Amino acid sequence: MKQRQSASPKGDAGRLPARPSRRAFDREAGISIAKELFHERGYDAVGVAELTRVLGINPPSLYAAYGSKAGLYAHCLTVYVEEANLPANKILTPGRPLPEAINDLLLRGAELYTKSKTKRGCMVAEGMRADDPQARALANAYGEAAAHFIEHYISETEPQRARELADYVVTTLQGLSAAARAGLSKARLLAVANLAGQSFGMFLAPLLSDTSP
Repeated sequence: MKQRQSASPKGDAGRLPARPSRRAFDREAGISIAKELFHERGYDAVGVAELTRVLGINPPSLYAAYGSKAGLYAHCLTVYVEEANLPANKILTPGRPLPEAINDLLLRGAELYTKSKTKRGCMVAEGMRADDPQARALANAYGEAAAHFIEHYISETEPQRARELADYVVTTLQGLSAAARAGLSKARLLAVANLAGQSFGMFLAPLLSDTSP
C-alpha cells in the first residue's frame, strides 16, 4: 500500500505575504519642516522628541540623517540664509549712495521680520541668543559673515569709521528682529527702521566747523 505523499504548495500558494517596504525618509523635506519649527519657536524650545514626532521618524533615524539636532539645525540655517534671509548683497550694491542703501537695508529687514504672523524675526539673529552653545556658534558664524559684509561695504566710502558704523547697523537689525519677535507691529517696526536709517545719514553729515571770527 503506497504512502500518501503530503501535498506541497505550488507556485505562490502558501507563501507568507511580503511586508510592505518602508517609505524612504525625505531628508530635504525634513529640513524644511524643522526650519519652520526652529524659526517659529527658537532652537532651545524644539526638542528631539518633537522633531522625530513631526518628521515621522525615530531618534536613531534622525541621527542617521543629520548627525544630531545641531546638525539638523545647521542644514536649516543654510536653507534659511539661501532662501529667506535679508539679501544684503542685493541691497548694498556698488555705487549706491551709502545712506540710501543702509536705510533700504533697515526697512527691508523690518518688512521681512514681520512678514509672517508666526515666524517673526531673523532666524540667524535669534539663534545667536540661543542657550545651546552649538546652536549659538552655528548662528554666530552667519552673523559674523553678514557683519563683515556690511563693514566692507561701508568701508568703500567711510574707511575710517566703517567698524563703528557697521556695528550700529548690525545692532539695529538685531534689535528690529528682537522687537518683531516680541510682537511689535509691522507699522511700528518700519517707523523705527526709518528713524534709524535717518540717524545713520546724519552720522555721515560733515560736522559744521566754527567759522566765527
